[in-house]
Amino acid sequence: MKKFLAVLSFAIVALSLYKSAPHLISAITSAPVEVNYLTGAPGTNGKVLAVKIDDTSAAHPQIGIEKADVIYIEQVEGGLTRLAAIYSQSRESLPAKIGPVRSARISDIDILAQYGRVAFAFSGAQRKMLPVIASANLESLSAEREPPSIYSRDLTRSEPTNMILDPRALLVKAIDQEGKDIADAKSMGWSFGALPTDTTTLKVQPVTSVSIKWPASKYRIEWDSLKKHWNIFYGGAPDLDANGMQLSTRTFIIQKVLITDSIYHDKVGGITPLSHLIGEGSGYLMRDGYAVPINWSRTSETEPTRWSYLNGDEAKFVPGQIWIALSDQSPVFAADRATK
Repeated sequence: MKKFLAVLSFAIVALSLYKSAPHLISAITSAPVEVNYLTGAPGTNGKVLAVKIDDTSAAHPQIGIEKADVIYIEQVEGGLTRLAAIYSQSRESLPAKIGPVRSARISDIDILAQYGRVAFAFSGAQRKMLPVIASANLESLSAEREPPSIYSRDLTRSEPTNMILDPRALLVKAIDQEGKDIADAKSMGWSFGALPTDTTTLKVQPVTSVSIKWPASKYRIEWDSLKKHWNIFYGGAPDLDANGMQLSTRTFIIQKVLITDSIYHDKVGGITPLSHLIGEGSGYLMRDGYAVPINWSRTSETEPTRWSYLNGDEAKFVPGQIWIALSDQSPVFAADRATK
């Protein structure tokens, strides 16, 4: 009798577990997945690191750029461009190396202020600008202050485009050893989702490529209808990472801004331009093979940029890495819908 009751009890428990199995599996499979605030893709949210990266022909291929969350293209002296790459994932997810690292510019202050007190990695700055950087709400971690174990030289490249950053070592020193107060990644006010179905009202246009120009620099993106992303070209050639893979993105923003001369200049007298990022303006959201006219607004340095469609609704991005080109020139679109 005892054996019978034991078997019966076991059977009841087994049946109970069997009936609840779908619910148990559902609970396991529906566990929330952490999403990175900046990219909208699965990932962690760590301390925010911003790195200034050279964008001349000699600097290509750039190192570690493919793992950045947000990349800004900004105009510098002589009409050239330079990148500000934002990383916000966990320390372990950072690339082993980033570069070539170059010096800071005055536009970086406004670009970075909206992210909070970021760790700012750069090679140096004009002497007149150093007090401005020191007083800004960012943690200045320039190569002038850090050892060669963090900022090293790649002997296979030529100066000044051969300074390479070890981002993990930089954050270990700054945070773990020195107790620097670095901002955690946060929501920047943008969100992710599908395009509205009413594309006519929003003046959405299908395009296969768009060219963005500065006085001495040029980017082009081409829509890949098979992979559903924009392939990136620099100076007329595929923009490759250090592994030989072409850079690409699903969200590319052209932010039209006012660019004026600043009070700063480089060592040969070239005037440093200032991109005005506080205020409002227009631009284009490039996604899904379309050019979507958008407006942008930003009320203060500490407030994030808001992006909206022409009807005033919030613009939606595609999850993944985001590129933002700051330019005062109108882009040139190509609408040939031939399959790539």
